[in-house]
Amino acid sequence: MADRHASNGPGASTNTWSGVFFGVGLMALIDEIIFHQLLQWHHFYDHSTTQVGIFSDGLLNAFALFAIVAGLFMFADLRRRYTLRLRRFISSVLIGAGSFQLADGVVNHKLLRVHQVRYGVDDIWPYDLGWTVTGVILLVCGIILFARSNRREGE
Repeated sequence: MADRHASNGPGASTNTWSGVFFGVGLMALIDEIIFHQLLQWHHFYDHSTTQVGIFSDGLLNAFALFAIVAGLFMFADLRRRYTLRLRRFISSVLIGAGSFQLADGVVNHKLLRVHQVRYGVDDIWPYDLGWTVTGVILLVCGIILFARSNRREGE
């Protein structure tokens, strides 16, 4: 039987934060593996030597690992206490991933200009648009699923 106050019940906040941490870490790791290492389009910080760029990538990897491990520890604790709400966790993963992608695209690429999505192309806007739209889609899907999970848990 569902708890009438499930959206604010025991573990509700932890379900959300475990998913957000995991989603942020997962998206950071996907960014690092695909765009930094495999495609070699950029480093986290591109305005110095290659060594500094690789070092900054290492810091991003460490951050991603910390976020993933923190999210998984929280997830394991929720399971142990039988307070895991999988729909809330999954929606929060999407919110975390979308938030990372959107913040990276707007803050790092445009405001701080720590790096661009891709160098050596005539027009960067299609890459920026794709990057930002991906973040918005993940974030909106996460928010919609989060709202639905709250309604289901509240029934």
